[in-house]
Amino acid sequence: MSRIGKNPVTIPAGVTVSVAEGVITVKGKLGQLTQEYSDVTVNVEGDQVQVERSSDHKDQRAKHGLYRSLINNMIVGVSEGFTKELELVGVGYRASNQGQKLDLALGFSHNIVLEVADEVKLETISEKGKNPIVKLTSFDKQLLGAVAAKIRGFRKPEPYKGKGVKFVGEVLRRKAGKSA
Repeated sequence: MSRIGKNPVTIPAGVTVSVAEGVITVKGKLGQLTQEYSDVTVNVEGDQVQVERSSDHKDQRAKHGLYRSLINNMIVGVSEGFTKELELVGVGYRASNQGQKLDLALGFSHNIVLEVADEVKLETISEKGKNPIVKLTSFDKQLLGAVAAKIRGFRKPEPYKGKGVKFVGEVLRRKAGKSA
């Protein structure tokens, strides 16, 4: 048995989970998420969701823990939400936003303007003497991670000075420079 898959997911107050023909729907105070599933059975009993598989076939073993984790992320997302913060490290690196448009100055000849999905709340924090921070908040963990990875991909941190876009708290592997 998958150690993750056999753990039941607890449904908090204010969240409703419904299962219908290969699609699970989770509704909460922050929004609604749906996920298709296959090769496993999902049972909602009281305030718990249990994911079970019918055999030990390789496909079913692989999907057992996967769908349990996806359902858990959906439930946590619609009840509490997820947050990611990106830090812009470098001289002259700036971030600003007008609604859902993120404007990044990352040392290129032109600024990068990114239209962020409506499900992701966008906030930029710029304090004097500190690196600018882009704060992303959403109830959809997959979408949040994709948007954060897209922003980080514009200028990944380099290993010598650490300049670039990095997650807050991310530990970078640093290299020594030239030895004279």
